[in-house]
Amino acid sequence: MSLRRQSREDSWDSIHLSEASREGSDSDDDDYADTSMDEESEFDGAESNLNSLPLLTVGDVQRALHPLQATADRVGKQVEEFAEILDRLSTREQRKGQKDYRHVLPLVLSYRKIAHDTVEELKSIHSPEKQRQMTTRWKRKLRSSSGGSTSRSTHSEDDSGSTLKTTVEDLKRWEQEEQTWDLLGRMVQVEYPIPQPEAQDFESNEDLIRPHKGPDVHRYSSEKDVWARFLAEDDLAWERHTVVEWLKKCADSSGQDIELVAKGLEVNAERGIGIWADSWLYTKEAIKGQKLLRSWPQVLDPEAPGIETSFLNSDRTQGLITQLDPDAITRQGRKLENNDHYFERAMWLACWQLLRRGKSWDYVREWCRERVEGWRAVVMRGDPRSSDSKDEKLRGTKPLAASWLTRALWRKTCAVVAKRGGVDKYENAVYGILSGYLPSVRRVIDTWDDYLFAHYNSYLLRQFDRYVISNFPDRLPKALVEKHGCFKISVTAGRRTLSGNQIITKMKTLQRTGKEAREPFKALQGSLIAKAFDDFLHSQGVQLALSANHPERSKIIPFVKVNDPDAHFSSSITMNDHDLLRVITHMLFIFQDLGLDIGNGDRRIAAENLVVAYVDYLSKAGKQQLLPLYASRLSSKRARDCLGRQLASIRDHGERQTFIRLMKQNGIDVTGVLNRQLLLIISDNPPETIHVSTFPRLHVLQATKDDRDLVHPIRKDFIGDCITNDEQDLINAFEWYLLVEGHWQQTLSTGTALYKHLLRTSSLAAARKLSKSVTFSNISLSKTQEILGRTQDISQTLEVSDDEGEPNTGVGSTRSRQSRGQRRRRSSSTRRVHNERQLLLEQSRSFRDFEALFAVLGAIEEWKTIADDVSNFPDPRQDARAWKKMLPKAYERVETLMYPLLHGWLQFPKDGSHKCSPSSFCLLTDHDADSEATEFEQIRVACLPELVLAYNAIVNHSGYYISRDILLKSMDLAAMVAAEESDLTVCFSTAGRMPELVDSLALSSRNMIQAEEQGSRGGKAKSKRKPDGALLGLWTLKAAPLT
Repeated sequence: MSLRRQSREDSWDSIHLSEASREGSDSDDDDYADTSMDEESEFDGAESNLNSLPLLTVGDVQRALHPLQATADRVGKQVEEFAEILDRLSTREQRKGQKDYRHVLPLVLSYRKIAHDTVEELKSIHSPEKQRQMTTRWKRKLRSSSGGSTSRSTHSEDDSGSTLKTTVEDLKRWEQEEQTWDLLGRMVQVEYPIPQPEAQDFESNEDLIRPHKGPDVHRYSSEKDVWARFLAEDDLAWERHTVVEWLKKCADSSGQDIELVAKGLEVNAERGIGIWADSWLYTKEAIKGQKLLRSWPQVLDPEAPGIETSFLNSDRTQGLITQLDPDAITRQGRKLENNDHYFERAMWLACWQLLRRGKSWDYVREWCRERVEGWRAVVMRGDPRSSDSKDEKLRGTKPLAASWLTRALWRKTCAVVAKRGGVDKYENAVYGILSGYLPSVRRVIDTWDDYLFAHYNSYLLRQFDRYVISNFPDRLPKALVEKHGCFKISVTAGRRTLSGNQIITKMKTLQRTGKEAREPFKALQGSLIAKAFDDFLHSQGVQLALSANHPERSKIIPFVKVNDPDAHFSSSITMNDHDLLRVITHMLFIFQDLGLDIGNGDRRIAAENLVVAYVDYLSKAGKQQLLPLYASRLSSKRARDCLGRQLASIRDHGERQTFIRLMKQNGIDVTGVLNRQLLLIISDNPPETIHVSTFPRLHVLQATKDDRDLVHPIRKDFIGDCITNDEQDLINAFEWYLLVEGHWQQTLSTGTALYKHLLRTSSLAAARKLSKSVTFSNISLSKTQEILGRTQDISQTLEVSDDEGEPNTGVGSTRSRQSRGQRRRRSSSTRRVHNERQLLLEQSRSFRDFEALFAVLGAIEEWKTIADDVSNFPDPRQDARAWKKMLPKAYERVETLMYPLLHGWLQFPKDGSHKCSPSSFCLLTDHDADSEATEFEQIRVACLPELVLAYNAIVNHSGYYISRDILLKSMDLAAMVAAEESDLTVCFSTAGRMPELVDSLALSSRNMIQAEEQGSRGGKAKSKRKPDGALLGLWTLKAAPLT
């Protein structure tokens, strides 16, 4: 097993373990168990309810966190099985191989098995209720065929399922899914066949293997051999045969059991249970009574005197037949007793179902024999597709004693009967199936499946007759054709043959089948039969976009213009059709494995909408570990968009690491996804300012009434703690970069762009939280291993070099020379690491500058809070110890953090050597060095004047409460602003705030003078000399004595 394959297996094992641990605290009951028997009443009293309140489990918490967790719990097993099979059986290596069904058929069969197992589980619960519903439908069919009415059942179909986790509708839907996977398996073998020599070696389902050309067919070959040769040579015939056999299987698997149908009809025929052998019971009794009345020893003659007026049915409205042979009704033109007429219709309905379901000859013969209706079995033996009976196989005899010519003539005779009419429309339909006479079958159909079966069966038999005439003329002599006029009957009643696509389209317009044809699974099955799956994808993708963007625009499904003229025929798929989305998504992948090209532009967008919607469902259901597998099948841009939308729901650190590993494993551009996530969040809520290219001024200072005499005080809570959900998503999105190895410059560029965005939108609280959540130290520790070879926080001072302090061991000269060589090598390595560290520091300068900005803003806000508390102390002497510790520390923190902003802050834009990838977040502000320099200048103008004035206000306040010597910092600040190498003067001038700076510094000077004078009068000690020699006493002014 390859390393990649082993990695995939390990991934699925870890998923199973995590799911098992999640479900460990939940109930071990089966997902489809009936819980209604153990439920207690909700109205047992308040005390009982309080005492019986259940404790929350891990499963309950999961369901609260994920809106669709309840649905996911029910179908979670199927969802994960589908994903695991997709990952294991459908790989990129296989998609590069041959475009035949051998690689995808195991995938289809596995999906069908999942659906089949689910159907079996649901049948154990809901089969009785479904049988009741179908029995009611059969009764309605029989009564409607005679024009009577039927009473509705008083049984409530919803009573038994109201408290179940599943319903009968779930059973029906899973049956449809199983049928759809079965159809796909058959159709891919038709459309993507394996070359005949290789097909014989490929294991497949027996009923899906196409007959191959065997020995030559001659005059005396059995009809079965001719039929097999016909299917082997004609591709269209094989396709129609495949569809017909699938329709038979669907009718047999999802329909009511024939035995239950017969049992129900016995009761409604009013003849009890188990006495079907009496056939026309009531009519037979009437004939016996008439013969006794007339003392008639022989067969009752229909022409006997008085028969027309005396021998009538119980209603005295119609004459009864006088003989009991099967043709008596049509030959005499007379009727049966009403109960017998119902029995006759029921028998033909049962025969119709036997043929419609493709029952074997053994089953049909035995079924008719039990009811003493053997002649009906003989009628249904004329189908060339009938399998050999077990007795004939054991005896080694031919399937039929009659020659093939008799069977051809028999089919045409059946067409005559079907055309001219029999006892009931179901009798005509039986003969229509045998002969392919389409009009008689169409009279009894009321479902999508029946309509399709009627046409495909008719076209197939007509195609077979033409094949025999053209390829084996000696088997059907011209004299026989001319002798019997039945050979001139058209089985389609003169209508042209329709293609599969035309039939599917027509059913959407018919009243009987239109509604069903627009149901999602029928529309999907129709697209497979019509070979129009790509058109189906486009239509469903457009419908999904319409529903997802109404009434509000969707963030994950883009709006698509409707240009499809058949859009109104499409099923209305929505984001909540999770099962349908699952089926369509996996079918799309299968067809892509077979070489399907979904196109570009709107067609690709529409098709990929379905996959994106399914990925969104998996995310909401808590199946995040499955998302990379499905997103890898999308186009690269759509995959980035899709996953970029889903990353916000993953908060756990371990889950994030697993998700990144899975993205790499599935070949997804990880950094592209992370960058796209940020762009999508910002695009959802663009800046509201008119000029988004400018940066608003900071508002740290509070406006006062008298701007000439007072230093503006600092606003309280000017940063605040209000962070919107989108801003929190941005912070969470940037945290993902810590988990990506390398990508140093891209991470820092993204962080810088994110800071600029938050500044542009005045989101100071979010920016401060970002500076604390993703610090430069964290980035350094997470990425230096790959760059420097070891994990290191490069923001801290380098450790002592390895070659420093090498002890003298006193060994010989050879050892000494080796030690010197080792020290030189270590010294060279240390210099290399030092140079790389310096380079990393230079590349991260802008990011660290922004981090420093919000660090000092946070320190100023913290200082303001402490300063207000000090001012509000009721007794400063009592609380002196507390504020003397807090306020100096707060001031020292502001002073320390303010220093970097006063010395070359944000003056080094990128040099242009780093280029963003096409999917990078820095596309938001991807400018050259000159453009970024302009931005940095705008930020300096917007921030530095306000920060300098705020800092000076803190100095003035701290000089009053802490020490007068702090007031000297104002003079240092004035010197910094006036220095030639400083651009603070330019910032103040550009911002138009130079007068405010002059007033603030002047007020500081006055405060220093007043502080020294107060100290001198108070007899306080002289000011301490600062490290640079400065003294506050320098500012003491004394007037000279007057002379």
